[in-house]
Amino acid sequence: MARESLSRDRVLAAAIRVADRGGVEAISMRRVAQELNVEAMSLYHHVPNKDAILDGVVDAVFVLIDLPPAGCADWRDAIRARAGAAREVLSHHSWALGLMDSRRNPGPATLRHHNAVLGVLRQAGFSVALAVHAVSLIDSYIYGFVLQEASLPADDMQQMAGEIAEHADALPHLKEVAEHTQKAGYSPADDFRFGLDLILDALEDRRSVACARGDD
Repeated sequence: MARESLSRDRVLAAAIRVADRGGVEAISMRRVAQELNVEAMSLYHHVPNKDAILDGVVDAVFVLIDLPPAGCADWRDAIRARAGAAREVLSHHSWALGLMDSRRNPGPATLRHHNAVLGVLRQAGFSVALAVHAVSLIDSYIYGFVLQEASLPADDMQQMAGEIAEHADALPHLKEVAEHTQKAGYSPADDFRFGLDLILDALEDRRSVACARGDD
């Protein structure tokens, strides 16, 4: 059976698999080559160096995040959908969080994504300055929530709940929280949507005031 020819897309896909298993620090030319069962030197025909791989995997992750849907009557619905898509993708590739705003050579998917998000806000009447504030706030919330989820898996939460139960008399309020999170039907997604809605509602208030003043 003929080996599939090497390409930039295959190199980046392999780098993502490496990072999914070992984090971004696991990405190296040697490990990506091992993932592809090729010699490291062969990668240089498709990517010039490790930095190019890091830039490429960020762009590949942005490809996976759905753009805000067009045609929403309320800008909050479009941003809410985009935020949910971002959380879903980043929960599977949380290693990308430290890269997404640190790379200095954003790819076409990254630029297209940010442009689309800003477009939703500008079309809704956000001034340029308020749109910038909004994107920074929303993305900080998404990234922080994903990082928190990744740092505290469900198994750890159950163990923590058990430890709290052993000291319930001294920790009554934490006991209530532990019992709440252990109820059937509880989902961290509910917490995510609650916080996101608070942010979006606050931004809508600011947008309305700014529009009334005629801010550009």
